Amino acid sequence: MSERAVLEVIALDAEDAIAARAGGADRLELVTDMAADGLTPPVATFAAVRAAVDLPLGVMLRLTDGFAARDVDRLVRAARELREAGAVEFVLGFLDADGSVDLGAVERIVAVLDGCRWTFHRAIDHAADRDALRKQLADLPGLDTYLTAGSAAGVDEGLPTLLAEAGRGGEPGYEQRLLVGGGLRLDHVPHLLAAGLNAFHIGGAARPGGWGAGVSAGAVGEWRKVLDRR
Repeated sequence: MSERAVLEVIALDAEDAIAARAGGADRLELVTDMAADGLTPPVATFAAVRAAVDLPLGVMLRLTDGFAARDVDRLVRAARELREAGAVEFVLGFLDADGSVDLGAVERIVAVLDGCRWTFHRAIDHAADRDALRKQLADLPGLDTYLTAGSAAGVDEGLPTLLAEAGRGGEPGYEQRLLVGGGLRLDHVPHLLAAGLNAFHIGGAARPGGWGAGVSAGAVGEWRKVLDRR
């Protein structure tokens, strides 16, 4: 029997989390302020979501729009506070001015995560050299997933890269799961599943009413049906 495809949904609050679970989401990414493409949520929001659902929950560590770490001390404090509140999975990723991974910032943050699992997010799609980035991060503890569209422009442009990286699974720097997200549509799914990619991330697609509206259990359910039809 093939492994069930994973569906991750962006949640902003407990109501989103409950609706995502009702629609068949397997896991959540918790953020605030989607006008800045998702920033670190308050600890109180994390606690409310954690109390509302028992789905795996990746918490964003990001203070400002863009992929520069900026205030690493604040990021470290935020990570510690979320760990103390019970967070066990995180989402992060930082680049320097040249488009290389900001290894110093990432290492400082990972050092306070106590070995927790974490995802390197779509900063990889904006990196100058994604292969080099992967190899630089390969030995950091807890890294188990890359959230990527294969391109900064989204899955339409990034599909060839996603398929190529799927084919390198298991090589040094390519052991982590690919979580596909960023301009992802339902018509992309059959091509990705056929290549062995089985983890998908949606945000706006779960909200037919836009980011001003909550997650729709029905919209999430449509994705669940397509993923389960394989």
